[in-house]
Order: sequence, then C-alpha cells, then structure tokens
Amino acid sequence: MSSTRGAPHDVRSESVRLRGIRCDPVTTRPAVATLSFLTPGNYADHDPATGLEDTLQLFEYGESLGFDGAWIRQRHLEHGVGSAAVFLAAAGQRTRRIELGTAVIPIGYESPFRLAEDLSMADALSGGRLQPGFSAGTPPHAELMGHLVFDGDWRDYDLSYGRIERLVQNLRGDYLGAEDTVIHSPGNTQRPRLQPHSPGLVDRLWYGGASTRSVQWAARAGLNLLTGNIVFGDRADDFATAQSLLVDDYRDLVDPARPARVAIGRVIVPTDSADAPTRERYRRYAESRHERTLGPQGERRVLFAPDLVGTAEQILDRLHADPVLTRTTELRLELPYEFHREEYEQILRDTVELVAPELGWKPAAGDAAA
Repeated sequence: MSSTRGAPHDVRSESVRLRGIRCDPVTTRPAVATLSFLTPGNYADHDPATGLEDTLQLFEYGESLGFDGAWIRQRHLEHGVGSAAVFLAAAGQRTRRIELGTAVIPIGYESPFRLAEDLSMADALSGGRLQPGFSAGTPPHAELMGHLVFDGDWRDYDLSYGRIERLVQNLRGDYLGAEDTVIHSPGNTQRPRLQPHSPGLVDRLWYGGASTRSVQWAARAGLNLLTGNIVFGDRADDFATAQSLLVDDYRDLVDPARPARVAIGRVIVPTDSADAPTRERYRRYAESRHERTLGPQGERRVLFAPDLVGTAEQILDRLHADPVLTRTTELRLELPYEFHREEYEQILRDTVELVAPELGWKPAAGDAAA
C-alpha cells in the first residue's frame, strides 16, 4: 500500500475492505476497526493443564466480548505455549468466529515443511481463522537448546528470512515432482503436495517487525506487519518516532495491490473496575517497567513504549495522542505476563466497555447482541 508520508492525512470514515481484509489508510485520529488481544499463556510449573485451560477460556471470553482476534505468544523453556499451532488447534474448537494469531513463532527452531503442515491442519480445523506471525534470526535460548533442535552446530543453520520464505512456499500448496508424479496410499492415488492444503492461509501470514531491515523485508515478502511495544532505535531515540518510521517504510514498500494489514501492539491495563489491591498491583507493575522507557537500552538501542495503566480516561488521552495508532486501524492489547485469568478478564472487559468504543471500535454484531 502506498505511503501518505509528506501528504495531508486522509480522514477515515469507515474501514475499507479488499478481498475481505482491511486496508488501513493514515488518519488524523485513531480509528480502530479491528481489536485483538495477545496473551502469554501462563501456567504453573506443577500444573500446566489449569493454566492452559484458563487461556482457552480467555479466548472464549474475548470472543464473547466481541474482540476480533485472540493471539498467543510462543515461548520455549518457559511457563508458556511451546507450540502455538497445537494450542490454536484447540482454541479453534472452542471458538467460532474470532481470528486466532501467533505473535510470534521464532522460525529458527522450526522445520519450514513440518510447521506448514501443522499450521495448515490447525487452519482447516478452525475454518480458516489462523493468523500466524513469525520472527527470524537467532531464536531465544539458542545457547541452551540449539543442540537439542539441530543435528550438528546450530550456528551453521540458516536462521534468516529464507527460512520463512521456504515456509511461505510450502503453504502455497504447489504440487511436488513432475506433472505426472503421483503417490499411492491405501485410499487413493494423488499428486503430492502439502496436506491438508488450506487455501488463503498464505495470505494471512504476519511478521513481527522491530527494525528497519525487518520491516522492509516483510513488505517486500508480502507479509502483514506486527509491531508492538518494543522496537530498535536505529533511526531515532524516541519510541513513537522510530515506530512511525517503521510503519511508513512498510507502506512505502508493500505491493499496493495487496491488502496488507498493520497491527499496532500496546500494553493497556484499565483500572476502572479493578478493586483497590489489584489497582495497586497494576501501579507497581507499571512503575517497575518505567525506567526502561526513558531512552535507548543496550548496544542494539532497544526502545520500549510506556505501559498504559490507569483509568479509561487516562488511557484514552494517551491513545488519542499516539502518532503510530493513527497509521492503522488495528490495535492489539498486549496482556502483561504472570497476571491471573480474572485480571485478564477485567482488563479485556474494561477495554471493550470503556476504551475501544471511544476509538471508533464496534464489537462483532452477533457478540454485541449477546
């Protein structure tokens, strides 16, 4: 989609839809048409089943509130979801409408063919609702688990964007071998390709972009863009400026004929309906993370967005002043780590009732009626 950088901002009156996917021009004020949430999928070391069930119920609850998407983090060696495809296959059976996303799958640990099979299976089971997101580069904890994943030295393996490009090619479902190549099974004779083939999944892939290079690659590769509360300050010291430049770069380079999506992530924690002890916990949480937002951190100049913790009125003041949110109509709540399901539900409920409507968002018709 072409950029509007340097030109007057267009006033957006409604969400533009192309091929069923929203195309988001720049606006003067936030105009949220798609509201999602991202959860870490916590569980206790001694009882993972309870925590995973809580997260599945959170997906159901989010759908009942009218959220457009529910996303899960993929985390290795932690108390979180180690296989997003497996979790979303389960979530697809517990929900009926909501988009199911991953933010993000580190591609370095994955076989591009086997992961494509798993994602295709989960997408088919969900009725075509998956929104898989990826990251490239050296994956987390590689020094600890790289030798468990790869045969030989993991440093010799391709951990770059090329691994995602192979995954994308597999998801296209092209037939393997020559035109007359067939395989025989007890049930039939058929031309070989990745199965199940889930048409449309290849157009619903995302990349988690935090640097100029990664965002430019995502645009050229035709992936949708996820950008959250962490970016690299390779061109600016200020978070909002750096992230705005990333979004503008993406829109400059992505194919204008493609209905590319851009989703902005923010940690949003309304306190309105929380009790006093919970509000105090939220305050301490935000306070513990404030110092990191004051400037670039470390050699890579990591920039962190401030957490939006407070009343709905206070949060709306911050969101209305957010220059990045005016560049898209898709907002994703990034739920904090290690909170409880009841707290997550309160955050989602307050956001739907008190925050999102003031940004122009409306719940899905069926959920609003319910």
